[in-house]
Amino acid sequence: MSDEEREEKEFDLTTPEVVTKYKNAAEILNKALQLVISECKPKAKVVDICEKGDTFIREQTGNTYKNVKRKIEKGIAFPTCISVNNTVCHFSPLASDETVLEEGDLIKIDMGCHIDGFIAVVAHTHVLQEGPVTGRAADVIAATNAAAEVALRLVRPGRKNKDVTDAIQKVAAAYDCKIVEGVLSHQLKQFVIDGNKAVLSVSNPETRVDDAEFEENEVYAIDIVTSTGDGKPKLLDERQTTIYKRAVDRNYHLKMKASRFIFSEINQKFPIMPFTARALEEKRARLGLVECVNHELLQPYPVLHEKPGDLVAHIKFTVLLMPNGSDRITSHPLQELQPTKSIDNDPEIKTWLALGIKTKKKGGGKKKKGKKGDKVEDSAEAEAMDADNGVATQE
Repeated sequence: MSDEEREEKEFDLTTPEVVTKYKNAAEILNKALQLVISECKPKAKVVDICEKGDTFIREQTGNTYKNVKRKIEKGIAFPTCISVNNTVCHFSPLASDETVLEEGDLIKIDMGCHIDGFIAVVAHTHVLQEGPVTGRAADVIAATNAAAEVALRLVRPGRKNKDVTDAIQKVAAAYDCKIVEGVLSHQLKQFVIDGNKAVLSVSNPETRVDDAEFEENEVYAIDIVTSTGDGKPKLLDERQTTIYKRAVDRNYHLKMKASRFIFSEINQKFPIMPFTARALEEKRARLGLVECVNHELLQPYPVLHEKPGDLVAHIKFTVLLMPNGSDRITSHPLQELQPTKSIDNDPEIKTWLALGIKTKKKGGGKKKKGKKGDKVEDSAEAEAMDADNGVATQE
């Protein structure tokens, strides 16, 4: 296939090579997440952990597809973020930042990886403590996890995006929590992290998406953020924003030399995927990014906060809508949770959680015995949800 034909063709999951690239990206990302969790310790600097996550992804993707004729783009699809307690998302500080983790912090880790533009993303919530997580921290994580499990079962061919929005809000309410407004779950396509098909977290007049139906061979990033507060986060300090994405459809002749320098560097290094300002020359970046954002050449990913004392949990996973069912390719097991609330007495939620993930195969062939340590996606038929603990059962 020529480069011109390749550019015109939209690759999807009907191409085995595409599925392989998604799964390779996911395997690297799951290992990167494991590494980042292991680095989260009291007094560890957040920026150092973010850097370790990003470096791991760069190194691991750099070792893939080296001996191929066509140059394959690969690397970070979303910079490592570590957002703590009432901070909702996108905290990936500059090198000069001194923020450290503390015992008992509720930590959200968010990151992404791609191979040839086929993107895997993940977010996970971890509490910096020994033993089971209890109280409202357990409630908000269990709510997020149960909502993610319901979403996994409702994001399937023939279902509508609105069904998912309504369901996840009901799950969060059962734990006396709120789904955070403004979060979107997007379809993923090659080199597109925020595809047009999307699922709203909360329906409201300010945020609208087109009604859509899920289809076979699509890929989605399912993004669930839940709060013990009112779920209406605020931007407190624009200076905390460090993650941006090039708005490829925008053009403007920048006036400042520093802006032109930085924008040229961005176009060269990060033409499509989100990036962190930490990867740019810091002094020039501070000056140049402002003009780029003011003229909408860059889309910022702001650091948002709930009120002090509120707790926010975040789970995001990548799911392939394969002909034989849904294949969740990114995730990490949760700590033991002992929530104060339960979804046991809600028949509708229990019905959703009882839905299958895989399409049942016809015929009574022998089931392949899973090897110990099989990846999460290979044991996706472990469909039942342990509602008491709020943790999906894993084989």
